[in-house]
Amino acid sequence: MNISEKPFKNREEVKKEIRICGMWCNICELFGFLFAISGVIAGLFNITLGLDSMSWFLLAVFFGIIGLAPHIHIVAAKHLYGIESENKK
Repeated sequence: MNISEKPFKNREEVKKEIRICGMWCNICELFGFLFAISGVIAGLFNITLGLDSMSWFLLAVFFGIIGLAPHIHIVAAKHLYGIESENKK
């Protein structure tokens, strides 16, 4: 059985999974914002900060898209957590 197909053992495991994914969401968003700001600064002052300004924007878009995966996982975990708590009553 694949690890993604295993059910949650208890509610604390779900909460832990949500916290971990939330941390990764924040990290991806932070990198996305930093890269976007770097692109704006590079484009505004017409300088090269190691990469061209368009490359900084592409990195920001990449991290924004990568950050969607943990968000989707959080939504699914919260949804399953709610269904499970409703079924236990």
